[in-house]
Amino acid sequence: MSAAYAPVLAQREKLAAHLIKQLGLRRMAASYCSTVQAAKAELLGLIPSPASVIRCGSESVGGLGLWDDIRALPGVTLLDPYAPGLTPGEGLEVRRQGLLADVQVCSANALTLDGRLVNLDGSSNRVAGMLFGPRKVLLLVGMNKVVADLEAAYARVRTIAAPANNIRLAGLGLKNPCIEDGRCHNCRSETKICNSWVVIEGSSVKDRIHVVLMGEDLGY
Repeated sequence: MSAAYAPVLAQREKLAAHLIKQLGLRRMAASYCSTVQAAKAELLGLIPSPASVIRCGSESVGGLGLWDDIRALPGVTLLDPYAPGLTPGEGLEVRRQGLLADVQVCSANALTLDGRLVNLDGSSNRVAGMLFGPRKVLLLVGMNKVVADLEAAYARVRTIAAPANNIRLAGLGLKNPCIEDGRCHNCRSETKICNSWVVIEGSSVKDRIHVVLMGEDLGY
């Protein structure tokens, strides 16, 4: 990280203190890590043993190589719908089992300044697990996903996260227009992966959701 980036990290650390307070008021736990190494250690330390952990589609988590680290934790069973050799039907069954996992690890598409989590999902198992099922939900969220309010959150997802994820998954046979020009068309494509908007205003179970804020840019 260059010295020129230091003021950005300083600003994000100060902002993170505000976000941790706002998430706490919504009965969600949060912590801040300025570096990738610290964030990985923080998240891994929050996973109990023994535990079953469901893997969700997350470039924030996968980009750090955390799935292999989680799989290697003593006493941890990783439920992996992306495991090589699984048929689509078998992968779906793993996702169904994941709703009863001890821990769900994923990210969020946007986080507002007042502590609301905003997500747009395809098959919707990720947002379903955030709302109910797993005893613990761990979210690794880069500070680049922090936005002013709900309007800005929706805009961020449509202009950045959704097109990027469509392009990432284009090899699976998606035929959505954003793959061609990088912008959301609010389409009704047969291969549409933008199916479920979820705004989490708070947690009915205190500290069930723990947001690990990451100072460096992470994910889409």
